[in-house]
Formats: sequence, C-alpha cells, structure tokens
Amino acid sequence: MTVVLAGVGADSTNVGALAPLYDDGRFEYVPIPEKTRETTESETLGSWSLRTGEGTAADLTTRITPQPVHDGTETVTGEALESWPLHRDPNFEALTYGEHRTSGYVSRLGALEPGDVVGFYAGLRRPGGDRAHRYLIGYFTVDEVAVVGPDTPPAEREAILEAHSDNAHAKRARDGDLYLEKPVVIVDGREPGGCFERDPIRLSDYYVRDGNERAQYYLREEIASALNVEAGGANMMFKPAYRCDLSGAAFRDRVGLPGERSSGASDIV
Repeated sequence: MTVVLAGVGADSTNVGALAPLYDDGRFEYVPIPEKTRETTESETLGSWSLRTGEGTAADLTTRITPQPVHDGTETVTGEALESWPLHRDPNFEALTYGEHRTSGYVSRLGALEPGDVVGFYAGLRRPGGDRAHRYLIGYFTVDEVAVVGPDTPPAEREAILEAHSDNAHAKRARDGDLYLEKPVVIVDGREPGGCFERDPIRLSDYYVRDGNERAQYYLREEIASALNVEAGGANMMFKPAYRCDLSGAAFRDRVGLPGERSSGASDIV
C-alpha cells in the first residue's frame, strides 16, 4: 500500500502570489492558471470564488504570464486575466487528478493501486507577511489509474480521455491529442477524500542547511517519520512527489477525514 503526496496549486511562479491561510484555520485552494485557452474548463480566475466568500482567484494577482503563450512573454491582465481558464487539477469535486511532470510524478502516481491514497500539498501564506509554508490541503482514495501517451493507439487514447472527461488534462486535449504530446497519468478517486475545510497540515520547515548559504524549504523530519516517506528527498523548493510506505487506512488515521477534522488539528499526531 502506498501514499503519494503531490505539490499543486497557485503559487508565486504561476500567479505571483500564494493562497492565504487565515488565522481561524480556513484557507483557499486555488488551481494554477491553464497554460492555454484551448480547454473546455469553464472555471476561470474571475469565476473561481474564494471559500471565505470574499472575492475570486483573480483578486490574488494583477497579472499572469501563462506558458506557452508567445513563449511566456505575454502578460495577461485585466479582463483577459479574469477570463483566463484554470487548470483545475486536482478537481476535488470530481475526485480526479492528472499529471505529466516526469520528475518522479508520472512513475510514482502510475504505480498507485485501488485503495492507495494521493495527497495534495500547496504553498499557503498567512495574512500579515508571516513565513509561507507547504501544507497538506486534502487527499482522496485511489479508485482507478490510467496512463495515456502519444504512443497510445489513437482510438484507445480517445476512449481513455473520454472516460476521464472531468480531468483537466482531458479537458485540454484536442481531437485526442495530448497537450505538448507528453504522457499523462490520470488518477480517479473515491471517498474518503476531498479538500480540507480548515486546518491544513504544515509539511515544511524553512532554514539554512549545513553547507548551504541560503535558507530553503525542507520536509519536516517528524512528517517524514510519521508518513514513512521513502522517496522524494528533503528539499521541498520544487514540489517533489513524495512516496510514502503507508496504507490508506493508516494515512487517514494520522490525518483525519476531510470533513471531520476538528478545529486546531493542524498537525499529524
């Protein structure tokens, strides 16, 4: 049995800001902007309501530079920014997640089996300028895993994408062709699962390691121990995929169920 933790969500590299974590434990999950307008996703930065009921994702930034629009040199602002589609991945309502990153993501996610868990962490910042950190914001239990790539026979590829039509990678595929022609692993989930309502679990510490000159984000040692992290390394700067030698049941016991986490349950005990 395995748990994979995946780094997701808007951050300073794609939106220019991190989603907020409020003093009462509530927080925002904001998907990254889509890299292209060629998607059937209806949610945009301007339509994605913040969970506090105050504003939309577009209020977190004034400009984005989506790739590969003009090789990333075009800045999108104003009404164009508000209408820019989101890459809704993971989709916590449909319980589906897709990935084409090759830095451990495709291989580790592709090895998941029904009953395993995929967890999601994102960068969050408290209002007032406190240090941002990486937080576990939700998860779902694995129901099915599908891998599709440019070498998949066209009819089979189209059938897989159609069967996973709620997935962000299927939404931006065109006539059965994958975006950038990269292999994609699609993980469909089942309950228990979802985005936490509040009290995300801090995964990172920020410090200068011996031999380094600058502080960086590192996986907390107590988290690595509690979740039996086997792969992914300690450095969290580039959102690695962590593989944990842990059953889904053990993970849920440590983390709690998304809709039942009590106020103040901000750590793994």
